[in-house]
Amino acid sequence: MTPSHTPTVSVVEISTANPAPLGLCAFGMTTVLLNVHNAGFFEMNTMILAMGIFYGGLAQVIAGIMEAKKNNTFGFTAFTSYGFFWLSLVALLVMPKFGWAPAATESGMIAYFAMWALFTFLLFIGTLKLNRGLQVVFASLTVLFLLLIAGEVTGNSGIKSLTGYEGIFCGLSAIYTGMAQVLNETYGRVVLPVGPVNGGGH
Repeated sequence: MTPSHTPTVSVVEISTANPAPLGLCAFGMTTVLLNVHNAGFFEMNTMILAMGIFYGGLAQVIAGIMEAKKNNTFGFTAFTSYGFFWLSLVALLVMPKFGWAPAATESGMIAYFAMWALFTFLLFIGTLKLNRGLQVVFASLTVLFLLLIAGEVTGNSGIKSLTGYEGIFCGLSAIYTGMAQVLNETYGRVVLPVGPVNGGGH
């Protein structure tokens, strides 16, 4: 009889970098710059649109795809969605200029921001199983979308200015959370705290 041999199975572990800091910083920096405009410091310009396409948009989509490879459903859904949010926002601003489509109506923008507010609030619920830094980012982003809705509904310049300042805070909180992960991983200790991790995730 021929002796039986148990086949040897080699498990290859694929290790990739943590994409969350890229996604958080891309979102945060673009959000800060847009909301410096919303706060009334400068007009809408090419700098904001370029950041929206390339860093807020494409970089977040790349981060989201990398999160999918790490089997992180939350990160994949959030980064990919907000990457395309930025691309869609730029399209809303640019497409009418080229005559490709009529500009969005006030009610259309209210519906747009309302859907993103709902989406963000549901993701915020997910962050309750993650760390405090992400909770602040998603809570403040939910408030930001609600303020954008209020600004569209009322047309009040004071609300629009307040939206800008709140958006700056939201963006800075995302930058902080992203860079905390970079520095904490680099130094192998807590350099910038992001709060306890309640259920896993980055």
